[in-house]
This record gives sequence, structure tokens and C-alpha cells, in this order.
Amino acid sequence: MPKKLIDFDEDTFQKLTMLGRDRMGTFQELADEAFADLLRKHGVPLDLKDALKKSAAPKSASKPQRRPPRKGAKK
Repeated sequence: MPKKLIDFDEDTFQKLTMLGRDRMGTFQELADEAFADLLRKHGVPLDLKDALKKSAAPKSASKPQRRPPRKGAKK
């Protein structure tokens, strides 16, 4: 798996370390959760199951329909 280096300021790093300890988890678990949330927020499927659900969803649910312009409406 590729490894990446991420630079945090000291205060942020201490807070993340404490959060990991409070949750009895690792820094990697915190990072995995954060990036999964970010991908979900932007509509990127996380795995095959999510991709299949998204592709099977009706198109109207994924994009709001625009109303056609009314007759006689000024531009």
C-alpha cells in the first residue's frame, strides 16, 4: 500500500493523538474514518457495494430536476 507523509502543526497532532487514545484506536483508524467521510461527502463510492447502490439508484434521486420555463416568462 502506498504511504504518504502528512504534516500537522503540533497542536493538531496532539489533539489527534489524544482522540485516538480516548477512542482506544490508532492514528491510522482516525485517518481512515476521516478520509471515508470526505469521500462520502463528495459522493465517491467507498467500495463495490456503495458503487453498485449508487449505479442502481434512480437518476432523479441523484440529480434534482429543473422545471421547464413558464410560458410567457421574461428572460
